[in-house]
Amino acid sequence: VQLVESGGGLVQAGGSLRLSCAASGTIFRFNTMGWYRQAPGKQREWVASAISGGNTNYQDSVKGRFTISRDNAENTVYLQMNSLKPEDTAVYYCTADSGLIRYWGQGTQVTVSS
Repeated sequence: VQLVESGGGLVQAGGSLRLSCAASGTIFRFNTMGWYRQAPGKQREWVASAISGGNTNYQDSVKGRFTISRDNAENTVYLQMNSLKPEDTAVYYCTADSGLIRYWGQGTQVTVSS
């Protein structure tokens, strides 16, 4: 299984970015897909998750600004990020859970300038 992220980049504070993550190498759907991030000098942290049934969950700091969505047929997950802040600067990783196995993408850099 391979997860490939795209959509990162440099944006000014208040701007928007949309991250995408496409999974390949499996015909099975993932029960949960999500996003983590890791800022310089900090531990990796969970950002948002989307369960195959439709439920979504968010870290408090991104609620109301970020929206996670997924295309189950394509095994793809998205993260729409609005009203970005400098503290959102991090490498963003997508994840996909299949049973007890969690797959990780390689990460995409998001930089928000003030």
